Amino acid sequence: MRFYSGFMAVLLASAVVAVSGCHSAPAPANTSATSAKNGVKQYHIRGMVISTDTANGVVTVNTEAIPGFMPPMIMPYKLENPGVASGLHPGDTITAELLASKDSDFLDQVVIVKQANLNSLPKIQYEPLVPGERVPDFSFLNQSNKIIHIDQFRGKVLLMTFIYTRCPLSNYCPRMSRNFAEINKTLATEPKLYDKTHLLSVSFDPSYDTPSVLRSYGGAYTGKYTEETFKHWDFAAPPQKELAKVLKFFLIGVTPEKNHVLAHSLSTVVITAQGKIYKWYPTNTWTPQQLLGDVNTLLKDQTHS
Repeated sequence: MRFYSGFMAVLLASAVVAVSGCHSAPAPANTSATSAKNGVKQYHIRGMVISTDTANGVVTVNTEAIPGFMPPMIMPYKLENPGVASGLHPGDTITAELLASKDSDFLDQVVIVKQANLNSLPKIQYEPLVPGERVPDFSFLNQSNKIIHIDQFRGKVLLMTFIYTRCPLSNYCPRMSRNFAEINKTLATEPKLYDKTHLLSVSFDPSYDTPSVLRSYGGAYTGKYTEETFKHWDFAAPPQKELAKVLKFFLIGVTPEKNHVLAHSLSTVVITAQGKIYKWYPTNTWTPQQLLGDVNTLLKDQTHS
């Protein structure tokens, strides 16, 4: 069961966080934002903590719409003081004042939290991706125009991430794909690991990311282009009617914006050979070495069990 319950009240002051998501620059300020020096504006925000990464000082928050700034979105925030993350828990409701500036077409900047209070929690709150939780047997249409299922990878460690091929920010979807390309290349040098693993990149833009688009995109990242066989790394998208269920389970927030841009959060998961969640990485801070370490740990445990 993915739930969390509890009650706490904490005051966080002068914490600095960096937005780690993909969306366009905020719209012109309105009555909800007040101007500050050097083009900096102040925004009132409220949201629910989804997860915390105390090692990296990252807090992922399901933020309500911030008028004049961004739509409702699940976003990871990197705190300047990593210790702040240890005081937050899934289900905590945060209210805060953000100071932010815009100086580019896309938001990729530091915002300052002046104050954040954790309010009393409802008795039950939704908690995501619990280790040991079974992943539903979702189906996807892959780059070869074939239907694939999560369960067909049982017996192998499945590394899964979410992207869309038109993502304009290099440190979001392209970074996920570059990381997976490095993992794929490393695993190819170790036949025993290669045979017991599989990579899956899932697009949340199925209307554009057709099999032919995914084939071209995937071949470019493997470096084999038209010669790529995709035996170890699939690029796929869920059917449109199943998209919402997939996004909900893996906690992907997606909001369409102008010029075919999709504002979105990130989600990368390591799934055991038994089809269960082992690790969830909701930011872009993870490294190929971390996932390779997860693979080695899982396969070592599998050998000894």
